[in-house]
Amino acid sequence: MNDRAQRRAAQVDALVDELAKADFDLAHPGATLPEVAIVIAAYKERDNIASVITALPEVLCGRSAQALVVVDGDDDGTAALARAAGALVAVAPVNRGQGAALRLGYAIARERGATFIVTADADGQVLPSDLGVVLQPVVDGVADFSNGSRRLGKTEVHSAARNTGIFVFAHLISLFTRTKVTDTANPIRAFRADFAATLQLDEPQFQASELLISAIMSGVRFTERPVTMKARVVGHSKKGGNFSYGRNYSRVVIRTWLRERRR
Repeated sequence: MNDRAQRRAAQVDALVDELAKADFDLAHPGATLPEVAIVIAAYKERDNIASVITALPEVLCGRSAQALVVVDGDDDGTAALARAAGALVAVAPVNRGQGAALRLGYAIARERGATFIVTADADGQVLPSDLGVVLQPVVDGVADFSNGSRRLGKTEVHSAARNTGIFVFAHLISLFTRTKVTDTANPIRAFRADFAATLQLDEPQFQASELLISAIMSGVRFTERPVTMKARVVGHSKKGGNFSYGRNYSRVVIRTWLRERRR
């Protein structure tokens, strides 16, 4: 992509963010977030989102918590169900990818008063009790970035290809960053709300690895905590089959590492 195309893409991205923020303000006039924002990106998750939201704790690490859901375009009723379940919701007018939705969620959380951000998935594969486990080191001030790890904990997903991929990418990113990482694609991550604004985050998809590599290579205090990865009960992954997932994930890892080395 040439410079002109990059500028155009950035302008479109900024416009989509502004429209989504306007949707948030219209749906939740004057809303502010408590200390902890639980940021969730959702795309066609109407069968899961209500149960995910209602299971989330209202207090994490002794601090009030609130779910913030960013619906990534093509709303199939997910937004209304999430709001009815008690979440604050922003709807992007177009589908851009989980990475773009999470970036938008980080910005809204920061701008609406949250001090800490912890992420979760919309598909019900994380244990709500694990959110506090991952957030605690950040709240205690002993880490700047905390990552959940199913390899330190356990997984109920018995896909040999996916589990092998987790091991391979963990080894690769550990080598690239010279930091021990055991799970590079875990949906639970925690950091201070203003931290994400200090990083360059561009990837529309597979942002877990971009955020992880950017954070570690910026010199933050990094830690991992054991969590459980549950099997998805309803629906299917939106990230494609094992081969395409691995190929695209590899591209993001290498692209981010090269960018951060130059920086």
